[in-house]
Amino acid sequence: MNDNYVRIMHAVPDAPGVDIYANNRLIVENIAFGEYTPYLSIPDGEYNITIFPTGTNTTPVLNKILNAENDVMLTLVAAGTLDEIGLYAISDKEDSSKMNQAMVRFVHLSPDAPAVDITLPDGTVVFGNVSFMEMTHYMEVMPMDYTLQVRAAGTSDVVLTVPGLTLMPNQNYTVYAIGFLNGEPELEALLLEDGNVEM
Repeated sequence: MNDNYVRIMHAVPDAPGVDIYANNRLIVENIAFGEYTPYLSIPDGEYNITIFPTGTNTTPVLNKILNAENDVMLTLVAAGTLDEIGLYAISDKEDSSKMNQAMVRFVHLSPDAPAVDITLPDGTVVFGNVSFMEMTHYMEVMPMDYTLQVRAAGTSDVVLTVPGLTLMPNQNYTVYAIGFLNGEPELEALLLEDGNVEM
């Protein structure tokens, strides 16, 4: 039997804390916006994923079928707004192409933000013109500390500065932009290490 690994992130800024069920069994309790689970090991199979406001189990805010097989490694992201919520499966399997390098990618999950460029402070574009719910490919970079800026695509308008991103060698990372550009909770970035099932 294969080992599949799935972690779950709550990225719906106007949604309350939620409970998550798989095939009617509670697997995650009271996960709040901006929180995520460790990787959970699950066997091959079909899973009916249902999400309820915490403490309820009558009217789900989301219901989706997940097929897990062949050693998948996924981040399941609840994203969008409460009125238009979706559950998205993002593959976290990627091998570094060179030893002692880091791999990083970006996912745009801010529902009211325009397309953005991810840049260095000097304006060098790392990832360009990324729209809501789009994900870039992994990019190989030197392992070090980075400051990234999120800018409205094609402009110098910085909407978020993300300092102190430490990328280690031989690790894969995803930067998730979550929250509202205009409103609360405010736009922020999460750096997740991909593929580390010991976390």
